[in-house]
Amino acid sequence: MKKRSVNNYAGGGGSPEPVASATLGLRLALNATARACNQERGLACRALDSAQGKPCSVALLGLAFTMAEILLSLTIIGVVAAITLPSLTGNINERTWNTQRKALYARFSQAIALMPALNGYGTLTEDSSGSVIEDTAAETFVTNGLAKVLKINNICDSEHLPDCGLPDKVTTLYGSIAFSAFPKTLVDFNNIFNTSWTSSGSWHSYSQVNTKTAAFETQNGESIAVFYNPNCRNDMQKGSEFAQPLMCANFVYDLNGTKGPNTMGKDIGFITVFYPSDSAVVAPMPLSVNDSQAVWSDASALCRQRDENSRLPNKDELLAMALNKMLFSSSVDIDSRIYWSGSVESAEMAWGQHFDTGYRTTYPRANAYYIWCVKR
Repeated sequence: MKKRSVNNYAGGGGSPEPVASATLGLRLALNATARACNQERGLACRALDSAQGKPCSVALLGLAFTMAEILLSLTIIGVVAAITLPSLTGNINERTWNTQRKALYARFSQAIALMPALNGYGTLTEDSSGSVIEDTAAETFVTNGLAKVLKINNICDSEHLPDCGLPDKVTTLYGSIAFSAFPKTLVDFNNIFNTSWTSSGSWHSYSQVNTKTAAFETQNGESIAVFYNPNCRNDMQKGSEFAQPLMCANFVYDLNGTKGPNTMGKDIGFITVFYPSDSAVVAPMPLSVNDSQAVWSDASALCRQRDENSRLPNKDELLAMALNKMLFSSSVDIDSRIYWSGSVESAEMAWGQHFDTGYRTTYPRANAYYIWCVKR
């Protein structure tokens, strides 16, 4: 007798259903759902949960994206990237520059502390009229002084500054052009070192020996210009004075050489060193100028209110800002103002700075002068 196939039963109790019948029913359901997927463009497909726990295959059901949909998606992604990428890149650059700036300041502070004295380097010879006929001061300061305590790759004289990676054009803190050719002398950088003015009907002047600029590159890739005063002195007067002679060296740095943006407050900054012995090394980072005046106590409070990470600069930092004012040029006439420093002389007096002449002195703290806050 011919054997007949026997249907196996699933389950063990009640009225079992044949597996073959269940499989046939499932196939019919899947086919019906597939047709619905095709007709409704995948809506029914998303709802389907097969016996294997998998939804309908999009590729199997013909649910691929059209070319128009792909192009639209790419366009949206491109627009979003164009909006967010510059901001993201800018934030990364800012953090990188801040880190480099702090590291450079730390290296310079350590190097300056190791030097026996900062004045007297090089040859500086004048003729009978006071004109300099020989000047090796800044270059010698770098080669015979700084290079012994700081790792330096390349040194350039005033005629070859671009060879050390210094940019021709630098943008100020406020977006204008500070200079279109890097200054080759101290006075080219700031006429505060050789200036005259009239006050109360009387003519006054201040002049200082005009030295040539030198430059060098560090092993970390920074390009640095050096404005040097071989006749710098300590602050013996401790009172009202033209403060320019207190500056021994002023360094203007570019953290990434000739690469952009060559802008003050970003890759461009400065470090100023005062006093040949027991030197003070400062590198303030000014915020935008506050266009108001205040008594000294209110000036300090206004900086804290503006930004918890800002403060008034001390008197040496404020003098350094005056010496580097070319890097801050704005629509505000800073030369016509007196600015408060955070340094106090007594319970009644605090230090203020003139940006036009370099003159600094103490003023009653009850006087109202201008405010220029710096980052901590």
